[in-house]
Amino acid sequence: MLLVMRFSFLALTTAVLLNAQTGRPELAKRNFTSSAVEQKIVEIKSASNPVIARLFENCFPNTLDTTVTYKEKDGLPDTFVITGDINAMWLRDSTAQVWPYLSLVNSDPKLKTMLAGLVRRQTDCIIIDPYANAFNDGPGTSHWASDHTKMLPELHERKWEIDSLCWPIRLAHGYYKATNDGSVFDEKWKSAMRLVIQTFKEQQRKGDRRGPHPYRFSRTTAWQHDTMAQGGLGNPWKPCGLIASAFRPSDDATLFLFLVPSNHFAVVSLRQMAELAEDPAKDPDLASVARELATEVEIALHKHAIVTHPTYGQMWAYEVDGYGNALMMDDANLPSLVSLPYLGACKPNDKLYLATRRFVLSADNPYFAEGKIARGISSPHADAHRIWHLALIAQGITSTDKAEVAQVLQTLSTTHADTYFMHEAFDKDDPKDFTRKWFAWANTFFGEFILHVYENWPELLK
Repeated sequence: MLLVMRFSFLALTTAVLLNAQTGRPELAKRNFTSSAVEQKIVEIKSASNPVIARLFENCFPNTLDTTVTYKEKDGLPDTFVITGDINAMWLRDSTAQVWPYLSLVNSDPKLKTMLAGLVRRQTDCIIIDPYANAFNDGPGTSHWASDHTKMLPELHERKWEIDSLCWPIRLAHGYYKATNDGSVFDEKWKSAMRLVIQTFKEQQRKGDRRGPHPYRFSRTTAWQHDTMAQGGLGNPWKPCGLIASAFRPSDDATLFLFLVPSNHFAVVSLRQMAELAEDPAKDPDLASVARELATEVEIALHKHAIVTHPTYGQMWAYEVDGYGNALMMDDANLPSLVSLPYLGACKPNDKLYLATRRFVLSADNPYFAEGKIARGISSPHADAHRIWHLALIAQGITSTDKAEVAQVLQTLSTTHADTYFMHEAFDKDDPKDFTRKWFAWANTFFGEFILHVYENWPELLK
């Protein structure tokens, strides 16, 4: 009841915002426009209170407005999507940034072509270097060119993260399911998928620890999480069937190499790859290898990544090393433990997941912050007292509890620091103390969450 009253008060005191200028670029200065997206904005605004209406109008199209560069290459669509305030394309971010537009793709041919162009560009990126997480738009320069790893001019950064290869598979699978367009699944795409398989197998690290190793990374830095231990290989590991990830999706180094949520994501992605390999790619051998690896990793997860917590019982660890050691936490970036149902790794009512979720959303998670303004998951990437909008949205979009969804919606509606955009992280006591003013993934993910609420609990938007 209190929550409803707060939203009513919010609507009354901010009704003037309905006619206020938005934070979007002028039409002529937008990078890309979609008639279907614009129609959806009108629809959601008419069903929402003024604050949510303005947030959605700014956030949902932010990726298209500000980060998309579309062109043709050799007569085929080619799309480059920067993350926002960094002029480079992350495989993870670019997928997540466009993901909610898939639901609108069949009513806008222009949008469909743009998304096909991103599938093709991500395929090219994987072929350039399957170990890289972020790319330049062609050969160029990078602030990280001096990193101690095999940097190429096309790379912005070369931090090996399992999820960097999972997100492009998620996009390709989602694109095909939405459009039934098999044109992007050509020989180049199949070559890229074979590289994904090869890289995952290499990073199971079953060989002699003394080498040789196809990937090492170190950086001259004062920031502990920005480089790898043990000559660029990471802390000791014991091969167990899991895939090693040098870095988390936060781009911070792992403590224990076997990052559990990313291994879950790999299982999902490998099975999606197998589905696409069978049809439309017509490559049964690739499908078979992908399914075999998915099964191996899934078995290893259940054998090595489930721990018994004294309060929460059996649950998933965040990282393990194969020796029996486990890191108990969750990070704000996706893939995370809290986001597992969103990524298709389990059902929202899965017993192991629910126990893990109770831990993650409690003070027993060392990266859970609670302050005067908000409570939510934080990250070592931006200080433990800063709550992440990405994590709040992941919490809301995976919840089956209407009251929890409403609480998340309220927090998002009151922590934008009067910018009417989402940010990376904000101080738990002062939302005006935030990081990253232009972070397109957080903006579009907020739009995706609003679409989810509109479909399931439309009354909450009022």
